[in-house]
Amino acid sequence: MDLYVNNPGPIDESVLYDQDKHVSSAVWEGQERGALRCHEHTSKLDQWALTPKQLELVHKAGFGYLRLIPAISLDNPLISALVERWRRETNTFHLNVGEMTVTLEDVAYLLGLAIDGEPVMGVTYTTCDTVCEKLLGKPPDSGYTSGGMVKLSWLKESFSHCPEDAPMEEIECHTRAYLLYLVGSTIFSTTTGNKVPVMYLPLFENFDQAGKYAWGAAALSFLYRALGNASLKSQSTVSGCLTLLQCWSYYHLDIGRPKLNQDPFHIPFPLVLKWKGKQSGPTANRDLMFYRKALDSLKSCDVEWLPYINIDNRIIPEDIKSSLIVGRSKTMLICFDKAERHLPDRCLRQYGMNQSIPEDVQRWERKSRGVDGGVDLSGKMELELNEWWDRRLNIVEGDEGVEESEYMQWYMKITRRFVGRLLPLSSEFQRMHAALRDIAHIADTVSTQGMDSQQMESVTRIRYIVHECLRDQVGTSMLVSGIPQGEHRKRIRGKERVRRKSIGKRRRKDDPVQCQATSEGDPDQSQLCSAAGEIDYSQLCLTDGEVDDLQLCHAGSAGVDAQLHTTIEVDGTPLCLPTDEVDDTETCIGVTEVDDSQVCHAAMKDEVQAVSQSPLETSEDVVQHNSYSIVV
Repeated sequence: MDLYVNNPGPIDESVLYDQDKHVSSAVWEGQERGALRCHEHTSKLDQWALTPKQLELVHKAGFGYLRLIPAISLDNPLISALVERWRRETNTFHLNVGEMTVTLEDVAYLLGLAIDGEPVMGVTYTTCDTVCEKLLGKPPDSGYTSGGMVKLSWLKESFSHCPEDAPMEEIECHTRAYLLYLVGSTIFSTTTGNKVPVMYLPLFENFDQAGKYAWGAAALSFLYRALGNASLKSQSTVSGCLTLLQCWSYYHLDIGRPKLNQDPFHIPFPLVLKWKGKQSGPTANRDLMFYRKALDSLKSCDVEWLPYINIDNRIIPEDIKSSLIVGRSKTMLICFDKAERHLPDRCLRQYGMNQSIPEDVQRWERKSRGVDGGVDLSGKMELELNEWWDRRLNIVEGDEGVEESEYMQWYMKITRRFVGRLLPLSSEFQRMHAALRDIAHIADTVSTQGMDSQQMESVTRIRYIVHECLRDQVGTSMLVSGIPQGEHRKRIRGKERVRRKSIGKRRRKDDPVQCQATSEGDPDQSQLCSAAGEIDYSQLCLTDGEVDDLQLCHAGSAGVDAQLHTTIEVDGTPLCLPTDEVDDTETCIGVTEVDDSQVCHAAMKDEVQAVSQSPLETSEDVVQHNSYSIVV
């Protein structure tokens, strides 16, 4: 475990070569972005009133099951924690138990969409009027469009109620509008708010032809691309079919899984409906930090590798069952310009096979549509399309003789094992600082009697290096101590209320506060005075630094938490570093030369004690009093 305290991985960067861009690098350095904004627009789907003829057309187009899925409340912190584990280099989640991913098989079971068929590909558009007038019967008002995108609100306002006695042409226009709304609010949900590209609309011109497309493969490609973008540290939003992602997590990981208020053995199809309706379970404190720690400590017993194995096979439609073999295809998933690799060979345990070391991932170019309209992307995506056409030739198979221990040894070298630090930055700094002080003490006190010249030179070198390191930590110490942990928590808790102790900040005018008087004649001399009532004692590590003046005030009264203020003048500039919660905080300020310096310590409990002054000859002078210690 200690190996990863300062190195969370990857040790071998040949697989996760984009680690510097990944959000986990920023989190490790204390740069929290908080929970992502999750974009899915399913809340108003139930406001569409479809006629029997429309329902027939929807089913014919391949969306008979997707329309049954209700709006499911998204768990933004859970989704955000999963995104922190997603790697766009492999299109998998990198967990402590190995790689996992949302597969084509998951899409088939959970959404009931076709995972086999023609690729979802077509022509791009930069305006909406022409294609909408042709296929919907009228163009949208100018305020409802943006480039080649139309607002979902216009589709609902104009087409959500189709007259029962409407002619077939009008029924088809209303149904196409519904299908565009359906995909734009679920599987192709974007981060733009409530808009959907009209480039999908021509795919619904012929409903029989629409039913031949691999909509499930397109949905997964879109989700992979969205997860990859959201995993970059510069991003703050995520889109795609997040209902699929969340329910995949519910089925596979025992983290954040709600308790059901219904019979779990009678699940309708598609299997997302298992999580429909009221749910119960603890919700307190389930923020991003909660899920991050849960994933950082994930064990094999927390994973359901084969969650569908006990599902009643009779509820699975025949066309879905016949295409499940494609769920193990190592191929390219396509949704217009979004082409993403599907790599089941990296997640064989999700198919009931032993996991072997996978082949290297062949890198590919992630292309974009560009700004030109009327472009047929099939010519631009020729290589990707060829991989999809060969999908049934690349079905992965397992090897029963494989030892998974060999895989895990390899995996632990190439993965990012932790996202969050096992210890906060301030604690790691103090541990390192304490170790340096111990080394300095040994180097300063070791006897050189009997050593030859080379050995004495080594001791002198060690002594010089460690004292230089201690001196260099002066500024770092001030920075670590001066940033309250609460400031980081506020950024990651989202809507949660952050409780901050502020009683100690309210001081009465008659509170006795005594501050240190610093000798101006010699910058290497300082005195420390403090007055406090009955407080919860913390530990303060203080060493003499290269600063002009150092003042420390610590005031408190009986029964309340005191607040610690550290005021430092560097070259005549005062710096005040407050620490909100003294109870559990260790503050380390200033580490530098210890030779020939004099330090005065004051230890207190209920009242100010006498101040003693003594010369400091080594780097280990400790004054302790009831858990309140000053270490130089």
